[in-house]
Amino acid sequence: MSTKGKTESRTQKKWIARLVLLVLAAAAFGWLLFFANKDKPCYTTTESTGIEYEVARVTAVIEDNTTVDETTENVLRGEMELEVEVLTGRYAGEKVKVTNYFSALYNVNVEAGDKVSVRIDTVGENQYQVSIYNYYRVPKILGVVGVFVLLLILIGGKKGAKSALGLIFTMVCIIFILLPLSLKGFSALAVTLGIILICNFITFFLVDGISTKTVVASVGSMAGVLCGTLFAAIAAVVMDVTTFQMDEAESLLLISSGTALKIQDLFICGILIACMGAVMDVSMSITSSIAELHEVNPELGKTQLFRSGMNIGRDAMGTMSNTLILAFAGESLNMMLMIYSYGVTFQQLMNTDFVAIEVIRSIAGSIGIVCTVPLVAIIAAEVYGKKSKRMERK
Repeated sequence: MSTKGKTESRTQKKWIARLVLLVLAAAAFGWLLFFANKDKPCYTTTESTGIEYEVARVTAVIEDNTTVDETTENVLRGEMELEVEVLTGRYAGEKVKVTNYFSALYNVNVEAGDKVSVRIDTVGENQYQVSIYNYYRVPKILGVVGVFVLLLILIGGKKGAKSALGLIFTMVCIIFILLPLSLKGFSALAVTLGIILICNFITFFLVDGISTKTVVASVGSMAGVLCGTLFAAIAAVVMDVTTFQMDEAESLLLISSGTALKIQDLFICGILIACMGAVMDVSMSITSSIAELHEVNPELGKTQLFRSGMNIGRDAMGTMSNTLILAFAGESLNMMLMIYSYGVTFQQLMNTDFVAIEVIRSIAGSIGIVCTVPLVAIIAAEVYGKKSKRMERK
């Protein structure tokens, strides 16, 4: 067989091996999805009982008894008598009269022709009560997501489209693997670590393919996430913070009483997921820079590549750490404003569960970013430095 024929044969074998590997990976992922969502909790209704949330259209405003309340920034108060037609569910097509109540915290102001989300309480056979639950936001949410994906594709091109696929894959893993497996009693921390590892590699490989750069970035980002998580776990023990101090603890305890859910590690799991994105960004930035430096000047050794990676990383470190802390601060802005308005003393403030939780969240994510910089710089310099030596020998 000629050299050309041998080369084509090897190429075919590689493609077949990749295809087999892809099929096996897809089959394994499909089985995991099936196993995780098998026998998942499902709310059931009967002919005479049940609470359902359906879509309805306002066919007419029968009576409007609302007034503007200037004391609460001009929100509406009072009530509206509406006629609505149920569009989905077992009562689809039926028209009912609904009283829509207005308050400072509950303000669903709709007109004839608007779609709304309604709550239907079945209290007996063919007997039910309908109330306005909220605005019907599904098309608008899909529209916002669509705008984001469209911009990602228009500006990022093929890589933008692949990034969107990576994001979808990550969300599928969190919603359809992490959540159901946690309810089945599996360790939420172990499942989260596995998902982050898989999503790291999948996202990087989707964006830049299987290459030295993506492997280095994946390993480096995973190491950075683990550093941040280790700090969070130690800080949580030192500061006596657990999931039981979080706002959702009471509801989670109720859920755990009827399922195999173990809530102890959920606090750390949330930190893991939150810092993954920022760490991946820093990791890829440094790896790409070092790879580019090696491409431009293959004679650069490990030490020079490491120094360049650290210099690049230091610039990213400050802004990304600041971004992460500000993200947590923005999420907690309303709570901080409330605490400030009460004139809480420093001693009291520093000893609240809320502050301890937010400090651990913010610092753990930032430490993940800080540790990612030298780790990725070392790994990338080692890998590309070896390539430079091999090129010198040739």
